Amino acid sequence: MRALLKVRNLSKVFKTGFLRRGTLITAVNNVTFELNKGEILSLIGESGSGKTTTAKLILKLLRPTSGEIYLEDVEIWSIPNKNYWRRVQAVFQDPYASFNPIYKVNRVLKNAFKLIGRNLSKSEVKGRIKEVLTYVGLKPDEVLDKRPFELSGGQLQRVLLARCLLIDPQIIIADEPTSMIDASTRVEVLNIFKKLSKEGKSIIFITHDISQAFYVSDTMLVMHKGAIVERGRPEDIVFSPKHPYTKGLISAVPKLHERFGFS
Repeated sequence: MRALLKVRNLSKVFKTGFLRRGTLITAVNNVTFELNKGEILSLIGESGSGKTTTAKLILKLLRPTSGEIYLEDVEIWSIPNKNYWRRVQAVFQDPYASFNPIYKVNRVLKNAFKLIGRNLSKSEVKGRIKEVLTYVGLKPDEVLDKRPFELSGGQLQRVLLARCLLIDPQIIIADEPTSMIDASTRVEVLNIFKKLSKEGKSIIFITHDISQAFYVSDTMLVMHKGAIVERGRPEDIVFSPKHPYTKGLISAVPKLHERFGFS
């Protein structure tokens, strides 16, 4: 199977301070992995591990210091941004920061069609918006005329996902998508990602919570200090961790086996 996305020897170094006295900080260090069609691949690690910087590099929001990223064997920097962002989209950690607070949900979602580049009738736009809102578990009549501050974090996160689905990308990068929603809603959102993967969407799921990664992933990559220190199937990573850092992450969830029904 040909990989949909290939990340090769990716590194990102930031310089802090002024002129010659600046300090070099390696945020991403020689990261390599592949993402297949319909796969959920998790990047796991604590804050500062490099996972969000990796996501920004894949989204073309940052230029790498070295390394390459290929989408269907085409180097991403050779693809026009608008064309690329039709195929690779993100759901970010803070849904409140992702929307203009004065816009109603209906306007937010309609704006997604500007990137799609297709001329649709008003009825087609309305129908498509209702379709994706229903898909993510929202009732269109209850949210379309509301502004972001009138919705819960869980509702807003679903609206953000609905906007992403309107664009219909091949790859969705989900950066800590459940961190600002209550526990009762998290599994519902995770199940949406699992459903999307079964329908052929490829997902990079970024989280510090190894239990969520275990639940949702096909492949897990553990990042520490900018580098991938362990990779493999969820059951291998969780039940037979090799790296001390991974063992530390798992020890922070002492009842992981019981939580997901394993003995």
